[in-house]
Amino acid sequence: MKKIYSVLVENRSGVLCKVAGLFSRRCFNIDSLAVGETDDHAVSCMTIVSSGDERTLEQIEKQLNKKLDVIKVKTLSQEQCYTRELMLLKVKYNKNNRRDIIEICDIMKTEIVDMSKHFMMLQICDAPEKIDTLIKMLQTISIVEVARTGTLALSKCTENDD
Repeated sequence: MKKIYSVLVENRSGVLCKVAGLFSRRCFNIDSLAVGETDDHAVSCMTIVSSGDERTLEQIEKQLNKKLDVIKVKTLSQEQCYTRELMLLKVKYNKNNRRDIIEICDIMKTEIVDMSKHFMMLQICDAPEKIDTLIKMLQTISIVEVARTGTLALSKCTENDD
């Protein structure tokens, strides 16, 4: 079972270390972690994806809420939020597979952002599942390097948003 935690924290040095320490001390797993400033420079938003049984996931939320640097914790389910991840992927190509790569890019809405005589760099920003699919589709081609951000998530828009 996976849960996404959107955690507003004070934007100070050491906060990320304290939150990561909470997970490591209790042997909780972090599947993905992305941190960035919000529109308020004093506040950062941490998006943490974690997996475990129901009890473990409840404990994570309770432990996060106990931290002094944590302002607010929102637990998001996959159905109530949009998730996005960015990936840069470098592949080695030749004249035999170049057309296949370009077709996969068109199908997967992936952009070719850099190119040399033998290498292509691709960029995709989409749901984590789609990024996994792209990697599977390109595994028959020589993948040289992959860089992925963590998952970002926001709850879907509703009329009750404050």
